[in-house]
Amino acid sequence: MQGSANLNIMMKAARKAGRSLVKDFREVENLQVSLRGAGDFVTRADMAAEEILREELTSARTSYGWLSRVSGETEGEDPTRRWIVDPLNGTTNFLHGLPHWCISIALEHKGQIVSAVVFDPAKDEMFYSERGSGAWLNDSKRMRVSGRSRMVEAVFATSVPHSTKRTLPATIKDLARLMPECAGARQWGAAGLDLAYVASGRFDGYWERELDLTSCAAGFLIAKEAGALVEGVRKDQDPLEAGAILCANNQIFDHFARIIREV
Repeated sequence: MQGSANLNIMMKAARKAGRSLVKDFREVENLQVSLRGAGDFVTRADMAAEEILREELTSARTSYGWLSRVSGETEGEDPTRRWIVDPLNGTTNFLHGLPHWCISIALEHKGQIVSAVVFDPAKDEMFYSERGSGAWLNDSKRMRVSGRSRMVEAVFATSVPHSTKRTLPATIKDLARLMPECAGARQWGAAGLDLAYVASGRFDGYWERELDLTSCAAGFLIAKEAGALVEGVRKDQDPLEAGAILCANNQIFDHFARIIREV
């Protein structure tokens, strides 16, 4: 795909921050003897990646606003555009030496996500899309959602919340209803990659009830551009505003939605 100037800026920034994170990731397993030390190290790695992204993105587009999981929101001179960034989506995986985490960058224009990058530096996979232009992996592979039409063959992704999150009981009930009807569910702990994996057909569907906008904005567009249906966990919800996403290919979406939305 021949991307826009903005998309090229986003991909360049993601690769630069990715190099920093990969370097830090190689050091994590040496710190596992000290949990506190490792946690502090990952926090510094997260902040360093954000600093790179912010410098690259805001220097290229000085008037755009900024929203990041790490530093929060900064209004820009242009009120219609802002970067939405999670510099390290999957911090718990990173902390434990698990190579499944990503950088998530979305560009919002007038309330719509128009460009998106989810970069997995550990596997060197760049998922990206622009509104109306499809979804792509690395240089030239166009992505489409899976064609599976039977729930019994489908694999889904979610993230089971930790005990301090209010949606833990609901998610456990979701799993109890879903598991007897599908081929399996995976909890890989990185929302951006879960949505990108739906886009690429690796997962057939995904849901989560308590998401931060920065972690899911880019994956949301990538999944939609690959042909996924994306709604709120409740039908009347805006998935990005609510942070509650239900996503699947169109053959199984209705069946999947009935299971998750059952009260």
